[in-house]
Amino acid sequence: MSTTTNGPDAATVEVVRNYLTSAATEMQRTLIRTAYNTIIYEILDFGISLYDRDRNLIADSPGLALFLGANDFALEKLIEHVGEENMEPGDVLIMNYPYWSSTHTLDVGVFAPIFREGADADADDNELIGYAATRAHWLDLGAKDAGYVLDSTDVHQEGVIFPGTKVYKGGEPDEEVLDLIRFNSRIPDKVIGDLNAQIAAIRTGKRRLRELHDKYGSETVDSCIDRIHDHGEQTARNAVRDLPDGTWSAVDHADGSTGELIRIEVEVTIDGEEFSVDFSGSSDQVEGPLNIPLGMTETVCKLCFKSITTPTEVSNAGQYAPLSVHAPEGNLFNASYPAPTFTIWTGIVSIDVVYKALAKALPETIPASSGGDLNDIMLYGEDPETGRQFVEANNDAVGWGATNDHDGANAVMHISETMVQNIPVEVFENKAPISFDELSLRTDSGGAGEYRGGLGLRRDFRIEHPVGALSIIQKTKKPGWGIDGGKPGAKNGIVLDLADDADERVQILVDNTDLYNDGNTWAGFFRGNFAPGEVISNRTGGGGGYGDPYDRDPEAVLEDVKDGYVSRAAAENEYGVVITDDLEINAEATREHRTS
Repeated sequence: MSTTTNGPDAATVEVVRNYLTSAATEMQRTLIRTAYNTIIYEILDFGISLYDRDRNLIADSPGLALFLGANDFALEKLIEHVGEENMEPGDVLIMNYPYWSSTHTLDVGVFAPIFREGADADADDNELIGYAATRAHWLDLGAKDAGYVLDSTDVHQEGVIFPGTKVYKGGEPDEEVLDLIRFNSRIPDKVIGDLNAQIAAIRTGKRRLRELHDKYGSETVDSCIDRIHDHGEQTARNAVRDLPDGTWSAVDHADGSTGELIRIEVEVTIDGEEFSVDFSGSSDQVEGPLNIPLGMTETVCKLCFKSITTPTEVSNAGQYAPLSVHAPEGNLFNASYPAPTFTIWTGIVSIDVVYKALAKALPETIPASSGGDLNDIMLYGEDPETGRQFVEANNDAVGWGATNDHDGANAVMHISETMVQNIPVEVFENKAPISFDELSLRTDSGGAGEYRGGLGLRRDFRIEHPVGALSIIQKTKKPGWGIDGGKPGAKNGIVLDLADDADERVQILVDNTDLYNDGNTWAGFFRGNFAPGEVISNRTGGGGGYGDPYDRDPEAVLEDVKDGYVSRAAAENEYGVVITDDLEINAEATREHRTS
């Protein structure tokens, strides 16, 4: 290592930066290898963050993108509530109070201060050098319903709340707090196992940050971090300066849970090096559990902002300095106590609304809309083989939007999911009493355009043993959007094939049967008890198209038909391309169709 009077050299800064990134990645691997539930170790429903002593983000590791910015917000609230002066080496704290933690009560944040705790520490052997955070989805923590809550009207129906509670004190577990968790969970063994996995990941991060400070000294490490943050901020400001100045707005709607759509309105303003997002035009808080804590609102904007400013760089706090977010208290996007927040899918839908506003400013940069949701089917109940309670869930992929030079990707996780995956068929069938009749791309679900939107998928769950099931989905009633003449993709939806007595067992909160009139029962939100032989068919939305469909190369349309992406009828009706029974282009009929 060499330093100058101006601080560490560039090589040292890069070594430190990569070491921090590696530490966060190692935390992620520890969590995956030690977690108890598939939502964590298969789906990767978590977020991991490291912070410097001033609580500025220095490295992260997704998982779920919306958890990372949520960690930033939650750490500040944790320090406000507990007080930095009240933290000691070995302390581990948990938080799931939604208005502070930024997500619902089952997305539990585990935080720890990091002290050097050694002979090389600068003061009293307890120099505070940073914080480690993990956030992961727990299976159950005393909410009124198993699995997910779809109809709560008060946060206290959504589970036991921890506002920043020491579960370890000075390195020793607090057995009273652990008992409180155990006795308020339907699945205590898995919940405690996942808590321990998060703590193991925290310990990994603590060890690595201490090693870095021991090797280079706190002064050098702090100087490197300052340089990393300065570079991140300057890079982001340069990127914002290159964007057009102006104000653009967009509106869309989430399904809600009471029969009334929920308005989501976003206004984006770019002014020089500043970038602001305003949700004031959105609905006020709603009665059901679809309200969004301010921390998640900020995270939605961080995700969108980073994707157009520093998309290829590892995250740090400096990159978000140009961004400001506003949502008035009592607004849908700034939930206030005791508003319920359990089903935070309105936040997922809002991401595409931010992009919809940005597309007006940057039509050659922003793709058309995605399928716009996570399309989660959750199963719960008693395992018929072991007699134990279980909860299993799976987020399904959607089509992504087309751009001005290529088609959208087929069946990819929504952008809010980042690194998230779905559960393999073999694992899911082993964990829950179901089998899969079909898993396929959804023909004609991609929006038509010169460049076609990506396809959604179809996944059919066949119930093999009595089980509870529900859906978590908020984008089924309104379509997405295309760009420059492109068409929206197919909407999300769930088809329920039920026995005659199902009305007594299954509650459909969002009924879309009237939108299709095809003889099937179409649902958005539902919850109930399902009988053997019944089928839940998850149909996910497609991405929007880009450009006039009649400008699409007929040969590309033919290939789509051969691949099963587009039906022959849609090729003719949407693209004006007539395909023969022998799967060849009828050039004359196509020419007439496109010019008529």
